[in-house]
Amino acid sequence: MNPPAFENTSQHAPRGGAGQRLRGLIRKEFLQIVRDPSSIAIAFVMPVVLLLLFGYGLSLDAEHVPLAVVVEEPDADTASFVAAFQHSRYFAPVAMANMAEAEQALQARRVNGIVHLRENFARQRRSAGGAPVQIILNGVDANTARLVQGYVTGAWETWLAHEAQGDAATPHPPVVVEERVWFNSELRSRDFLVPGLIAVIMTLIGALLTAMVMAREWERGTLEALLVTPVAIQEILLGKLIPYFILGTGGMILSVVAAVGLFEIPLRGSLLVLFTASSLFLLAALGMGLLISILAKNQFVAGQVAIIVTFLPAFILSGFIFDIASMPGPIQFITHFIPARYFVAILQTVFLAGDVPGVIVPNGAALLVMAAFFLGLNRLKSRKRLG
Repeated sequence: MNPPAFENTSQHAPRGGAGQRLRGLIRKEFLQIVRDPSSIAIAFVMPVVLLLLFGYGLSLDAEHVPLAVVVEEPDADTASFVAAFQHSRYFAPVAMANMAEAEQALQARRVNGIVHLRENFARQRRSAGGAPVQIILNGVDANTARLVQGYVTGAWETWLAHEAQGDAATPHPPVVVEERVWFNSELRSRDFLVPGLIAVIMTLIGALLTAMVMAREWERGTLEALLVTPVAIQEILLGKLIPYFILGTGGMILSVVAAVGLFEIPLRGSLLVLFTASSLFLLAALGMGLLISILAKNQFVAGQVAIIVTFLPAFILSGFIFDIASMPGPIQFITHFIPARYFVAILQTVFLAGDVPGVIVPNGAALLVMAAFFLGLNRLKSRKRLG
């Protein structure tokens, strides 16, 4: 009498059976992806939507800032000074008759700041003490206030340097600062944000794809049915990881093409380094999503946990927007356990600076360790829960 099919599969299966089973699992997963539009939407539609929203909607630059300008005694010097603001892309100056009107506009948030030139500005400018310029800023948004303050100071210094070249009565500054900005010479925040945004997108793709899909199979009972077949647990894990790794790589390529072609972000590093780092990070993200699905076994719970555990830390604690060095010490320590921190550092370096081994090697090694940790933990938990 022949034994049942599931009793001798693990020990007496033919040597070529593992490869055939793995190919069958991968093919099954791709068929499910084609039949389930949500997976394709997560991998290809969501990156485009997020890139458009954040790329065009999120900016740390302050441009065309409404600025009230109050001149008590108009003359040629004050006109030249105001023209420095009018010709700057950072300001949209609005002339006002007196300080009362300007303060009212500032309180109503029609302007973000006030530049006040008192009477006798021209005469005091040429005196030993210089002419005071009063600057009043709206400090509700502290970051914008600091930016505007720096822009106003820069416009004032540029105007002084320009006037000193053609006015013998104006004392020349003893020190002339020659500025050079490396890696992002135009100081566009978009060049800094979009590479980091790719890390956030890849976190969502990797975690959500595996977390939702595995949890769906738990709910439908198809995973339990798969366990009574000759398929080994490592083959099930590989059958899940390989298709979504390919899908996530497609989303990564789409994001890079959009960053370079649509937002004109320079890519100064090599594609090989970018692909290698992206693969390591994607493996870590897929490992996190797979672990969430194994523990949660419910689509709703898995989706919520994936967003809280992967997306929010990648958005807030990876250096994508907020500088890690400015965070409190305990929070800085926590960021070392977030894979997106290392991927953001690699992306910003590869895009803006090139292949810098001092940044790429240690961060890449950290991603390798994290990918191995999460994949190994998945194998351990799967053996205990599913075996």
